[in-house]
Amino acid sequence: MTTPETKRDEDAVRRYVESLGLVLSQIGMQRMAARVFAALMTTDEGQLTASDLAAQLSVSPAAVSGAVRYLEQVGLVTKVREPGERRDHYRLYDDLWYATFLKRDRFLLMWRDAAEEGIGALGADTPAGKRLAEMQDFLSFALKEITGLYDRWHAERQKGK
Repeated sequence: MTTPETKRDEDAVRRYVESLGLVLSQIGMQRMAARVFAALMTTDEGQLTASDLAAQLSVSPAAVSGAVRYLEQVGLVTKVREPGERRDHYRLYDDLWYATFLKRDRFLLMWRDAAEEGIGALGADTPAGKRLAEMQDFLSFALKEITGLYDRWHAERQKGK
């Protein structure tokens, strides 16, 4: 939480939320989802209600609803309900980067397996089959390397604690 000693320049924070949202949308995230994610990243609590997000971003609750649905699907946020409250809160995962990339790991598996199926359908000796085989080989390599990356990340985090 922000305390009097750590008072923030709220105008600077709003500008940064829009800047981060723009960067995220430029690398492929849906624009409203990028803004919602940026808003969540910049709140000390790491969670906000849909109405809080709508007010902060000056958008409709429907826009927030679509954005958080997308962010939930891609594994960046989760919906939680605080005890005694009727409103949902949208919260960043505690180990956000690990959880997000772990989900991507499953996507890579599905993509690799789809390539394998395509090789069988097209024939391994055809030009299209060879392209799919190269894709499958790369995805298999990436999956193997990601496991080591996760392990090194957790070791690095433990050193810092």
